Amino acid sequence: MKIGIIGTGYVGLPTGVGLANLGHQVVCVDKIQAKIDSLNAGQLTIYEDGLAEMFERNRTAGRLSFTCSMQQAVSGADIVIIAVGTPPHPVTHEADLQYIYAAAAELAEHLTNYTVVATKSTVPVGTGDKVEEIIRTHNPTARFDVISLPEFLREGFALHDFFHPDRIVIGTNSPQAAAVMQKLYKPFADKTKILQVSRRSSETIKYASNAFLAMKIHYINEMADFCEKAGADVAEVARGMGLDARIGSRFLNAGIGFGGSCFPKDTMAMAYMGRQFKSPLELIETTISGNTQRKVRMAERVLAAVKDMPQAKIAVWGLAFKNGTDDCRQSPAMEIIAELLKYQAHITAYDPQAMANARMLLGDKIAYAPDMYTAAQNADVLVILTEWPQFAAADLAKLAQQMKHKILLDFRNMLDGSKATDLGFNYQRIGKKY
Repeated sequence: MKIGIIGTGYVGLPTGVGLANLGHQVVCVDKIQAKIDSLNAGQLTIYEDGLAEMFERNRTAGRLSFTCSMQQAVSGADIVIIAVGTPPHPVTHEADLQYIYAAAAELAEHLTNYTVVATKSTVPVGTGDKVEEIIRTHNPTARFDVISLPEFLREGFALHDFFHPDRIVIGTNSPQAAAVMQKLYKPFADKTKILQVSRRSSETIKYASNAFLAMKIHYINEMADFCEKAGADVAEVARGMGLDARIGSRFLNAGIGFGGSCFPKDTMAMAYMGRQFKSPLELIETTISGNTQRKVRMAERVLAAVKDMPQAKIAVWGLAFKNGTDDCRQSPAMEIIAELLKYQAHITAYDPQAMANARMLLGDKIAYAPDMYTAAQNADVLVILTEWPQFAAADLAKLAQQMKHKILLDFRNMLDGSKATDLGFNYQRIGKKY
């Protein structure tokens, strides 16, 4: 099939690469000419684990191309996937749908045959109705169906999740659209649950899922605080909880709070929808507030560790919101750094992938190190904020020799606390006292 994808970000690009790898003819469209030029030259514009090889293979084979022309992407397509951003409104925090609606208006002009228009961006309930209305207004004779096709791709694991989905949700009541999507996802039919629901239910599923996972993260972080006071170990508590099949072990890793491009945005949008429909979502509201305060409290712990050290040097490992990606949007690490900078903290940071994106956001407010050990050189305190595997493999003896004061704040619970204390570190982790 020919598939047009509108948007080449952290959802659109991995989705396009994955579909091309299944043998489809994929044309990705984006308004930013420089981005399209880079992609057509074989240069990825985002980092995603495993993406580069598959991207190049399918681009070279001619199954994957990039353009700024909506007509080139949409004309003759069997499926058009909308994967543009829905950032939060700066005041209400509702999802900003201007890019969705603009894409719908523009693509409408180029529909030439029956086409399934699939909204993959995370959008509020009822968005599909409006997209359908826009397309119908701009092209009254077009033959199409608008469906909801929520994405469940974790950044850093997007390709894995594309090829090994927990479930595929298709939101439509149209038999014709359903048949097209069943054909698209036929390679997954024997190993993945394909759930067909109404469009409004599908639009709700992504928000409800992300809000629930965010609440789970906030819960285990609150439990970590309790464990520190009560003398328990949150890692052991989480392990015991996770063995209960009704709870499960995923998203029970205590840390610095949730972040990224989805959870903060989607919880705020879900809470807004609750208020809009006069159905308050109090658990989600509390989760949002608690997660915001979480980052402040983490910064306060860093400051407390160096309170008696004028001009203390703080080394930070990790800037991306999680490992496997270079994305710094709504990164808890970046938010903690921003809080520290309010107190004129001197920070040197390192991240294996996110340095360029962090620099665009922070400029010269912090220093950037070429590697993790250089970042820790002569530091008074080292703070681990992103769970990159190389941090877990750190040479603690080498760190002990490099640092001025051996204070190690392991906010991702990655290191061997006993070994660290044996080497003389003042070692702190989340959810357990040493």
